[in-house]
Amino acid sequence: MPLVLLNKPFRVLSQFTTDGDKATLADYVTVPEVYPAGRLDYDSEGLLLLTNDGKLQAAIASPRHKTRKHYWAQVEGDASREALDALIAGVNLNDGPARALTARHIAPPESLWPRVPPIRERQSVPDSWVEVVIDEGRNRQVRRMTAAVGLPTLRLIRHRVGPWTLGDLAPGASRGIETRAAWRALRETR
Repeated sequence: MPLVLLNKPFRVLSQFTTDGDKATLADYVTVPEVYPAGRLDYDSEGLLLLTNDGKLQAAIASPRHKTRKHYWAQVEGDASREALDALIAGVNLNDGPARALTARHIAPPESLWPRVPPIRERQSVPDSWVEVVIDEGRNRQVRRMTAAVGLPTLRLIRHRVGPWTLGDLAPGASRGIETRAAWRALRETR
């Protein structure tokens, strides 16, 4: 069974069962009996990995394995060096301290697709893009971290998990990697 790399669209639940009228993974993934290796919030977009290999799922998602997750975040305000340094130094969240491995200002990603619906633009409030890398994966962690340094997240896209990237996957599209190749790629990044 392959490891499935899915570009999870905005406003899709990271589960196969329905929750009212919300879209789920069942609307996008046809490979039987795979489950997410980690989660991605309903209002976040980007790379979600799915597998039926429980050991691979744990190796990707378990906090003890410290798999790096790379995010592009469009934030409200100017991402100052001080704010980015604060993310790296660590912030206190309601469930404990959290820190970014790296945080840097970036240009808007060139390969980015339009979000539907689009982000509400405010003429009087600037926005900027940052890349944040973490090796945890607590609930809404990147959003809570950027808010803690005065940069509320407007749009969040996970573009890399461990050795795997979105590449040219369009929202809702997926591709598979054989399980042995997935294990090999994961071992090479550790």
